[in-house]
Amino acid sequence: MLRLHINAQSLAGIALASLLAGCKPATPQGGPGFPPPVVTVATVESKDIPVTFEYTAQTAGYREVEVRARVTGILQRRNYREGAAVRKGESLFTIDPEPFKVALARAEADLAVAEARLAQAKREVGRLRPVIAARAVSQKEFDDAASAEQVAEAEVKSARARMNEAKLNLEYTRVESPITGVSSRAAVSEGTLVSGPNVLLTTVTQTDPMYVVFGIPDREHLALRRDVDAGRLKLPAGGRFQAGIKLADGSPYARAGTLNFTDVRVNARTGTSEARAEFANPTGMLRAGEFVRVTLEGAVRPAAILVPQRAVLEGPQGKFVFVVNAESKAEPRPVEVGAWSGAGWIINGGLKPGERVIVDGVMKIGPGAPVKTADGKPEAAAAAKPTAAPPKSQSKSQQ
Repeated sequence: MLRLHINAQSLAGIALASLLAGCKPATPQGGPGFPPPVVTVATVESKDIPVTFEYTAQTAGYREVEVRARVTGILQRRNYREGAAVRKGESLFTIDPEPFKVALARAEADLAVAEARLAQAKREVGRLRPVIAARAVSQKEFDDAASAEQVAEAEVKSARARMNEAKLNLEYTRVESPITGVSSRAAVSEGTLVSGPNVLLTTVTQTDPMYVVFGIPDREHLALRRDVDAGRLKLPAGGRFQAGIKLADGSPYARAGTLNFTDVRVNARTGTSEARAEFANPTGMLRAGEFVRVTLEGAVRPAAILVPQRAVLEGPQGKFVFVVNAESKAEPRPVEVGAWSGAGWIINGGLKPGERVIVDGVMKIGPGAPVKTADGKPEAAAAAKPTAAPPKSQSKSQQ
């Protein structure tokens, strides 16, 4: 029994010693007795970076025309299929032409009367002209005949103008499409009294080519102008951006377009400047009024420095990065960031080409901490290589 008691006390002492040993504080990574942490770095380099701008946009027809009648009358019939393509000059509606035919016949009769009076006046002047020299008639009689001829000529001109107007009104009873495009639904039905241009009959939209209209925020426009003035951004010649479209389902439109208009005015209600791009639409894939995303390409940031987003940290004094200095230590460096480009920041100030920025492993270091690059070389820019898989024979023995 005494022997068993001693062995139990020995085992308790060993367990207590092991517990106390496990409670000792651990030495931090990179401290005395530990190697410096391994980090991944990227060497800073300047290069031309293409810039893409993207905005919410809406499609609009190249030309959208309201079709209205030019004369007042009863709408007799509709001559087109709603929603179908129509050609320029094609008849869309017919206004009852009978009243206008009567008006034309009356105008033609009035013209015939005026022409008869003119002929009579000319004959009268012709008879008096030979005898006026012989003083067989008075000068007043001859002057009255000449004036009557002039009045008759004016009446003929007036009657002819009324006849031409009547012909024009009769032609206007055939309401034609002013452009080639796609028709809309009819706004009025047959039998309706149409009071001339006051009543909208339908619309015709030219969809090839197609416009895409969008707004550029005023703040963004000012930022772009500052970058251009500072030499940090170079726009395409003449502002002719190449445009692309992302449809409502996210798929890209197959044809590229061109930016062809930017308004100098700012909309006080939306705070944006209107811009417009033009796209070919021969198959009718784009429809007027759709909401799409438009992308503009062609601008370049010359000699720009791009840093991965995860390398840029936020501190009390603003954004900064860790740079590996000549002593292989992590040095915090304040930076001035610009716009986004892909998954990285454009750095406007604080870094120079050739410097090494820590990309991965920033959570394991602090200011002035010694570091080691992933592959042990100062120019390392990739993560450490994964450990090789054990041989098949070793794997089988462990199983």
